[in-house]
Amino acid sequence: MKKAVLLSILIALSACQQNSSSSAESEQKASEVETSTGKESKEGVDESSKELSLQNQTTFGEDFELTEVKSSTEIFELYNNLTPGDTLQVKFEAKVNSVCKKKGCWMRLAIGEQEEAFVKFKDYAFFVPKDSAGETAVVNGKAYVENVSVEEQRHMAEDAGKSEDEIAAITEPKSTLAFMASGVKYQMK
Repeated sequence: MKKAVLLSILIALSACQQNSSSSAESEQKASEVETSTGKESKEGVDESSKELSLQNQTTFGEDFELTEVKSSTEIFELYNNLTPGDTLQVKFEAKVNSVCKKKGCWMRLAIGEQEEAFVKFKDYAFFVPKDSAGETAVVNGKAYVENVSVEEQRHMAEDAGKSEDEIAAITEPKSTLAFMASGVKYQMK
């Protein structure tokens, strides 16, 4: 009986030892993921300080072929047929109206006559240049309609550099044309 109890304790201690080593590996992997998303690494180097530029890079995120790319008018028509909960895998080209001023972690693309698609980046895995407003981009990913809370709208307005009065004026949730991009390519002039 004593041997069985002793054996159980040894097995439990051995499992804990293996768990702590795999935990250290997990922490290392998490550090690597944080570095690739522009957060501070263990060495204290802030990767987000490296400015993204269209001068040396025009593709961000996953690479993709420029085939079956919809125009901004065509994507607007497709959005009109979507309801919350629907998604559509698509590529489309549009003018960049605005980009997150803090990190480049989202952008708004002009579609239709006066509408915009709000584009986020899959798994927060990549950003785009903060000064890319006015450029033409092709995005690859999923189009969907999203209901956006007041809190999230205010956060996005702050990231866009809106005034305190403009942020305070946001008082109701709204439905928005959204897009989760796995890749972005800029069409240089």
